[in-house]
Amino acid sequence: MKKEKTVQLKWVALASLLNNTGAAFIWPLTTMYVNKYLGQTLTTAGVVMLLISIAMMAGNYIGGWLFDHWSSYRTALLGVTCSTIPIILLIFIHGWPWYAVLMVINSFSDGINMTIVNSYGTAVANHPARFVFNYIYMAFNVGVVLGTLLVGVLLPISVVLVFSVASAFYLGLTLMVLFTFNIEVKSIGQQRSKPGRRIKGRSKFIALVFLILINVMTIHISYSLWESVMAVHMTNMGIPFYAYSLLWTLNGIIIIIGQPLVNKLSPYMRLSTQIVLGILIFASSFFFLIFAHNLVEFVIDFVVLTIGETLSFAGLPAWITQLTGTANAGHYQGLYNIVISVGRAIGPLYGGYVIEHGNYQELFFSVFMLMIVTLMFVGIKLFHIHQQQAR
Repeated sequence: MKKEKTVQLKWVALASLLNNTGAAFIWPLTTMYVNKYLGQTLTTAGVVMLLISIAMMAGNYIGGWLFDHWSSYRTALLGVTCSTIPIILLIFIHGWPWYAVLMVINSFSDGINMTIVNSYGTAVANHPARFVFNYIYMAFNVGVVLGTLLVGVLLPISVVLVFSVASAFYLGLTLMVLFTFNIEVKSIGQQRSKPGRRIKGRSKFIALVFLILINVMTIHISYSLWESVMAVHMTNMGIPFYAYSLLWTLNGIIIIIGQPLVNKLSPYMRLSTQIVLGILIFASSFFFLIFAHNLVEFVIDFVVLTIGETLSFAGLPAWITQLTGTANAGHYQGLYNIVISVGRAIGPLYGGYVIEHGNYQELFFSVFMLMIVTLMFVGIKLFHIHQQQAR
């Protein structure tokens, strides 16, 4: 097969779109499907989500290691192939416990895919990293819009139809990676990190990177509540599942519209400032969630959350790349995706525990405080670094 010469942003973005369209058919309904369709308890559903996230963590780490030490192209093929097969099998086998088993395998492979997409993104040489990751994140959200919109329509018809259409997107991803990712990108990434162009004393930023990663973990502990217990919470309040599904569609549409506007901020606002502001807005949505009791209030709150997400999420991988360089792109992008998976593993279990022993209001306030406290440590470290650079 003909080997490509350079990494093309359009193919990396399309991989993100196809992967996340297929995945968005599955993750919004996992907790509800296990609880309502398969007759398992919310605690059992939380354990399934935990196992899914642990599998994704393992995939993130292994994907990053293989990217740096083996072959970027073969790692990409491994990830997409192993994520596609379980989704196809779900068409025929989707009872308990096989649904959970196949979802764990799919999530492990999707963990590889996530790291590979970000790592290939660091190797796009003809655009700045900030632009690349904003573009990839916009493609990610086009996928979320398509997937969540379609699953809300298809699930009432047949769960088999949901898995069939998801399989089509995963098959498309596999074919696209087979024909367009045939390039070893390590040398491209190193071109960006030539000794003469590297930031001197980069090691002093590593502590900041790890504080950022801890904050990212708390963000995804919080975000995972929307992906898990919130579906049950809203349906228990008499709000139909399709309305919950449409919230994710709204989320994606706002991000698609807002991301090009965020790109225009780069000449006027430092990336770190933009991200911190976005996280503050995102965290505030969980405080406001304490007072949400009907669909309109949930919609308003989700719009606030989405504005914060638009300002911060796409920039985080680019910020980490700025701080660490690209010589170890697979390692740091893998770590970034691992902490996301850790957050997504803890969130549903933590949410289920707090709800069983307290209430939703206590849950929302606790995750709000987690995000604010960890962001405060990031801000303090960032302030100290800026002071040192000013001397």
